[in-house]
Amino acid sequence: MGEDSRQARQGYTPHCSKRSKAQIAMEYLMVMGFVLAALSPLVVVYYLYTQSSTEELVASQLGKISREVVDSAEKVYYLGKPSQVSMRVYIPDDLEKAEISGRQFVLTMKTTDGPAEIVETSAVNISGSFPVTEGVYTLTIRAVDGYSNFSYR
Repeated sequence: MGEDSRQARQGYTPHCSKRSKAQIAMEYLMVMGFVLAALSPLVVVYYLYTQSSTEELVASQLGKISREVVDSAEKVYYLGKPSQVSMRVYIPDDLEKAEISGRQFVLTMKTTDGPAEIVETSAVNISGSFPVTEGVYTLTIRAVDGYSNFSYR
């Protein structure tokens, strides 16, 4: 009994040799490699799905904003001078530029496939400026002689 307790204190375990420890370590690395190989495609699919969802959400937001702005421009125009409407809008980060000319309101957004345009056509002439940097703005649309004018702050 004295020799068995001395071997136990010295860390001697007869069932676990260096060769078997190396085999356990190699099996562990192989299992981890298989797990990593299985999870990598899932991570890529998740990333691509969230990217396309984000682009769809931004396009939807900008489409709603452009429709509301054009509808408001038409309303104030038909009500006549000095009518005006103010609205708060959130401009997402992916908006590249905004063009207002004649009867068209064009918002250009960044996508992974390149720029995409959201075009709204108004029944009345429109002009003015529209914010293109991310943030919350107060957009004011005024009826002016012969057209509706946009401004923001």
